[in-house]
Amino acid sequence: MSEPVRLDLMPLDQFGALGLHEKNAYLQDLADTFCARTGRETLELSKDALSRLRRFYSRRSLADLKVAPEPTNALEQALRDLGEAVKLNERRPDIVGALTAELPAPVLREAPEDDSQLSFFVPSIYDAPLKDDVNLMDVAPFSLGKAKRGGEIRYELKDCIITIDGSASAGLATVFDYDIFLHMVTSLAEEARRYRLNLDKGLRTDAPARVYRPNSSHILKFCRRSSGGKQYKDLESALDRLQGTRIKILNLTGGSRREVVAMPLIQTFKVISKTTTGNIDQVEIGIPDWVYNGVVREKGNPQILTLNPEYFLITQGIGRFIYRLARRAAGKTGIARYGLKELHKRSGSLQGLPQFAFQVRQFVSSTRVFPFPDYELEIVEGKREEILVMRERKPDAADVPLGSGAGAPELPLA
Repeated sequence: MSEPVRLDLMPLDQFGALGLHEKNAYLQDLADTFCARTGRETLELSKDALSRLRRFYSRRSLADLKVAPEPTNALEQALRDLGEAVKLNERRPDIVGALTAELPAPVLREAPEDDSQLSFFVPSIYDAPLKDDVNLMDVAPFSLGKAKRGGEIRYELKDCIITIDGSASAGLATVFDYDIFLHMVTSLAEEARRYRLNLDKGLRTDAPARVYRPNSSHILKFCRRSSGGKQYKDLESALDRLQGTRIKILNLTGGSRREVVAMPLIQTFKVISKTTTGNIDQVEIGIPDWVYNGVVREKGNPQILTLNPEYFLITQGIGRFIYRLARRAAGKTGIARYGLKELHKRSGSLQGLPQFAFQVRQFVSSTRVFPFPDYELEIVEGKREEILVMRERKPDAADVPLGSGAGAPELPLA
């Protein structure tokens, strides 16, 4: 867990003696320091932000000790110094919290220190592109938050109804649990690629296995996570949620886009071995038939898409949902647009539409300071509602306005 940000604050009396422009300049310097210590790019504070920060900074606390305006002896001076120290310590979290609220949060977390150093024992899966199942990328087949969530998520789309159910004990899988699913699909896709290459060479070879046995360290490395003890402990809980989360799809059109099936995100899992500290060392994961058939037995191209490895560094669940949707919807034309009502519908979020829309606006605003992987995001005014525009980032399209692209499909199908 990262250490809280500590700022060296100017004494309250000294701050109060500054003129308005001097206060603003000091607060801007404070914001620049905060950005440097939290991995943010520096940003000029607006007049409203500066006004709010001045109020936070000048607010008195209950720890304000009553002493004479000017100390007349050593005891009064000590009490004054003590009171000022207490006030600064109590006000510091307020200032940090205010700066956090006023400045955009990083879109991506920092990669682990050993991110670029592949272990000798790490299989070649780490050189394979990250893959996701294309048929699940236009909705969130998981909870967007980290907190436990029960019940179900129901998506009523034009061509089908999708229901996501979690187990009563473990709850729904989260967007961060889904990293393990991506590891499974990517591993299988790499095995299938080698299998087809051998077939093309006329070599006799076995089809990819329907189970695979990754080490927990391999999963964590693939997902670009640190290898701390908590990460290992969280793996088993994540596997419980993935195994207990089932997807039921009812096709409404009779087409071939999706079948009428009920399927788990992972078929089974079994802990094969543990470390001396009791953490998972190796696990066996059963690959569901619908995943296996889509990757290995699919005629023509497998039903998977490559994701940017920086997907794993996206800090917010809403950001990961938007990336997967953009990758799915903007794949053919390079641009896609979704109204915020439709976006809310496809996110499975428990938030009301106003709160969800606010969160999307905040996230899109952050991407202007911290670039989002592969796509430029913008919210534009539509005829009836605001529209999220997702455009693939291409050097030769830098001068094309984000709001353009009238020919882009609103709800593209596979």
